[in-house]
Amino acid sequence: MTGPHRVRDVMTIEVVSVSRLTPFKELAAVLSHRRINAAPVLDNRGRVVGVVSQADLLPKQVLSGHRPSRREQLLHLEEIEKADATVAGNLMTAPAITVDPDAGLGAAARLMARHRVKQLPVVGEAGLLVGVVSRGDLLKVFLREDDQLSAEVRNELLEHVPGSDARSIGISVAEGVVALDGRVEDAAVIPVAARLAAGIEGVVAVECRLRATSEHRSG
Repeated sequence: MTGPHRVRDVMTIEVVSVSRLTPFKELAAVLSHRRINAAPVLDNRGRVVGVVSQADLLPKQVLSGHRPSRREQLLHLEEIEKADATVAGNLMTAPAITVDPDAGLGAAARLMARHRVKQLPVVGEAGLLVGVVSRGDLLKVFLREDDQLSAEVRNELLEHVPGSDARSIGISVAEGVVALDGRVEDAAVIPVAARLAAGIEGVVAVECRLRATSEHRSG
């Protein structure tokens, strides 16, 4: 049984979205009542045109009753503009940082880290929204059972490691940590086996204790 490898395997399909004309108070209510950090903004064709988050709404509270100085206006122009905004189209961050449903989980995680966002709208053909993936969704791969990981590591080794070496490798998994034991004929197999195991979604770490038969004989 293989685990989730793509964004489509872990994304949330039922997405709370808003339009460009969604009023400020409705945005605040949606984010608060649904307990979400952000929502994609869609045009009338269902395409993602931006994302509005709690951070986009905060300037109105921060600047409430405060008249910014000339210097503050120059340094915080975007925040001041958002403080005066009343609809999602003027509050949203655009263009939205999105991800393809067939993107790998690692690619999605790197995209989140690079842009410092907590979730990504998932868009398919023509930019249409098909889901949303969050940091929590990406962490679901680490909930896989140890026996599932062991079976997938075994399958990977049988498929990519030549000859009898694949069958001679012992595999054990505890709390997501894969241990590879035994002796193989070809020393070049050792780093390959370690990389294959580490590439399985949900593997926390790999402890490679493999040895080559030639090393054993020379000792």
